[in-house]
Amino acid sequence: MKKIITGLFFVACSLCLTNVNAQQEPAKKKVEKTAKKTEVTAKKTEATAKKTGATAKKTEATAKKTEITAKKTEATAKKTEVTAKKTEATAKAGVKKNGAPDMRFKANKEAAKKAPAGPLKKNGTPDKRYKANKEKPKQ
Repeated sequence: MKKIITGLFFVACSLCLTNVNAQQEPAKKKVEKTAKKTEVTAKKTEATAKKTGATAKKTEATAKKTEITAKKTEATAKKTEVTAKKTEATAKAGVKKNGAPDMRFKANKEAAKKAPAGPLKKNGTPDKRYKANKEKPKQ
């Protein structure tokens, strides 16, 4: 009888040990899966960091281009101001004190020849019903 009880005891112990080992194996597998997931996540994080770095470089380049464009715009604005001042000075020189055009300038002479003396029609041609438009300008 002792042999049977001892035999049963050994069988029970071996079953318990087998059960314990079986429970530990899934835990090891879970740990391995978690480790793999962690590695994949780390790689994704590194890739994202590289992309962020590239984006930052692009942003810096764009900022530099914007600064250059702003400087060019300022230079163009200054040139425009200078041109406007020159035009204003020329316009002042092309007009007498009383506001009449100074006929010593070529531009004023041409404008006087082209412009009709009297009223215009809606389409912009001189209205020949008026005497000023019928007469030919003296040359």
